[in-house]
Amino acid sequence: VTLDLREPEGAALLLRLLPRFDVLVENFRPGTLDRWGLTRDAMWAAQKRLVILRVTGFGQTGPYKDRPGFARLFEAMGGLTAITGDADGEPMHTGYPLADNIGGLFGALGVMAALWRRARDPDAPGEEIDLALVESTLKLLEFLPIEYQQLGVVRQRSGNANQYSAPAAVYRTADARWVSLSGSTNALFAANCRAIGRTDLLDDDRFTSNALRVQHAAELNALFGAWCAGRPLDAVLQAFADAGGTIAPVYDIAQIEADPHLQARQAICDVPDPDFGSVRMATVVPRFAHDPCAIRGSGDAIGRHTDDFLRDELRLADTELAALRAAGVV
Repeated sequence: VTLDLREPEGAALLLRLLPRFDVLVENFRPGTLDRWGLTRDAMWAAQKRLVILRVTGFGQTGPYKDRPGFARLFEAMGGLTAITGDADGEPMHTGYPLADNIGGLFGALGVMAALWRRARDPDAPGEEIDLALVESTLKLLEFLPIEYQQLGVVRQRSGNANQYSAPAAVYRTADARWVSLSGSTNALFAANCRAIGRTDLLDDDRFTSNALRVQHAAELNALFGAWCAGRPLDAVLQAFADAGGTIAPVYDIAQIEADPHLQARQAICDVPDPDFGSVRMATVVPRFAHDPCAIRGSGDAIGRHTDDFLRDELRLADTELAALRAAGVV
C-alpha cells in the first residue's frame, strides 16, 4: 500500500486509518513526520493507544540524531567491527549487514513489550519507542562496558580463536572444508580429546581447567587443527559425534540447504511469490506449539493492494481513489 505522507491528503488518510491499527513503525530521520503534521500527539489523538516505533541510526536525541546511517556504520560505532578479524589484521565487517536485522529484533521486542502492557491494562496509554540501531548493536557486546570500567580492558580482535575457552577455533579439514570447535567445561574438553584420540591431554597440568587452557590456547588449537587437517570433513564430524564432542561444520547457504537436520525441520521453506511462483526463505523463528506460524508470502509489488485496502478500510469510492492517484497521493 502506498501513501504520500508529504501531501496533506495523504497525512489525513493515515490519521483516518490509525484507529484500525495497534502499531506504527517509522524509519524517517527525527522530526520528519512532525514536519508533515503527523506529530506524536496528532497520532495519539487519532488512536490514543497507538504504539509508535521510531527506528533511526542514532536515536531521536543527541548530537548525531540527524545523521544518515547504514548497517556498517552501526556495526563500526557499536563496537562489533573492532573485535572482529585477525589480531594483526584490519577490523572486519561480517559478510552480511547484521545491524539492520539486530535492530529489527530489538524493535519487535520493544513493540511486544508495549503491547503486553496494553493487554494487561485497558487504560494504558500509547507508547513511543526510540530505537537507535547503533545502540542495538552495542547491546550485543554484553559485558564489554563493565570489563572496561572495572579492569581497564579494551577487548581486541583474536581471529577465530575464542577468548573465553580453549581449544576453540576454526580448523581446515583434509578435503578443504572447515569446522568450528568450542566447549569450555572439563567434561566437554574430555569429550573433544577422546574424539581426536588424545586423552593423555587430560592429565597435562596445562589443561586441567578452562582458565589454564585459555592460557595455552595456541598449543591446543595447533593440536586439534593438525588432527582435523589430516581427515576429511565427514570423518572429523563422525569422530566428534561418537565421542560426544562439540564441533560443527562451517556451512555456506548451499550446505545449509543440503543438511538433513535443517531439511527435517524445514528451516528454509517455500514461500509463494507473485513474480517467481515461490521463493526460498528462512522460516518463522521461534516456533509455537499451540499457535504455529507460517510465512504467507514474500514482499509484493509496491502499491499493488492500495486501492483494495483503501476501499476496504475507509470505504473510498473509485472516484475518490482516481482523484488521489491523479494528485500523486497514492
